[in-house]
Amino acid sequence: MSKLVEHLEQLNLPEGFSESRLKGVRFFKALRHIPRTPIIYESGIVIIAQGNKVAYLGDQAFHYDADNYLVLSVAIPFECETFASPESPLLGVYIDVDLSQLHDLISKLGHPADFAGKKRSALPRGIGPAPLADAVADATTRLVQCLQSETEAQILGPGLVREILFRALCGDQAPALYALAMHNDNFSRIARALKSIHSNFATNLDVDTLAKKAHLSTSAFHRAFKEVTADSPVQYLKKVRLSKALGFMTQQGIKSYVAADKVGYESASQFSREFKRYYGKSPAEMVKVLRTA
Repeated sequence: MSKLVEHLEQLNLPEGFSESRLKGVRFFKALRHIPRTPIIYESGIVIIAQGNKVAYLGDQAFHYDADNYLVLSVAIPFECETFASPESPLLGVYIDVDLSQLHDLISKLGHPADFAGKKRSALPRGIGPAPLADAVADATTRLVQCLQSETEAQILGPGLVREILFRALCGDQAPALYALAMHNDNFSRIARALKSIHSNFATNLDVDTLAKKAHLSTSAFHRAFKEVTADSPVQYLKKVRLSKALGFMTQQGIKSYVAADKVGYESASQFSREFKRYYGKSPAEMVKVLRTA
């Protein structure tokens, strides 16, 4: 048993996501196989100590497990399958990517040689795995260990989170993190558009307006958006709305037609059709599944 698994087991975590003593760091645990299900993760670093997950985005599949961590530089709707059992639970850590800290680290690191002076032929995808180097695993182990104490969490935790982000900037998914920090780069323009969608998902957003705010033509915006997220802007907005609606129904117990209105749908029947097409179940069926899981 690895030290990371040992420290996570000592926390006696509940199933699902749970907050740690340090803001921006969460734990997750699963005791069973969870079939391929649509989800949205915010930008973050996902490190698994035990068990494994598969993320599906478009025609790509990303495996992340005890040997590979996942980096999400922007909020991405994708499908996820979890492999776990009571005998071998899935255990892991989710660390938010703090943009101000990312900028500070990059200002000290500078841009790698293969970034400087080069125009990338394609934007980096907003999600992808990277091999879990010993340095990342060691920093994560020390982070989880310190989170068992309130004092150590507040004194040592921020530095260890910073160390993990630094290690990620040295790993295979560094291009997406560097691109996120480049304010004049198309990737960061799309990242800002995604943030706008998440903040205003219930309003009447249109692609032309988002493109203008990103200082791109509509065609260039559409092309760059799909490179980063694997979805068109319209598809992405729809997934965000449906995910937010599911959260309202499960966390606040509100009816589906109320949730539909809260996320910007004018027609409850259209909401129900699109919800079932996306999740494979009606709103009532999906809520029941999640509440009995």
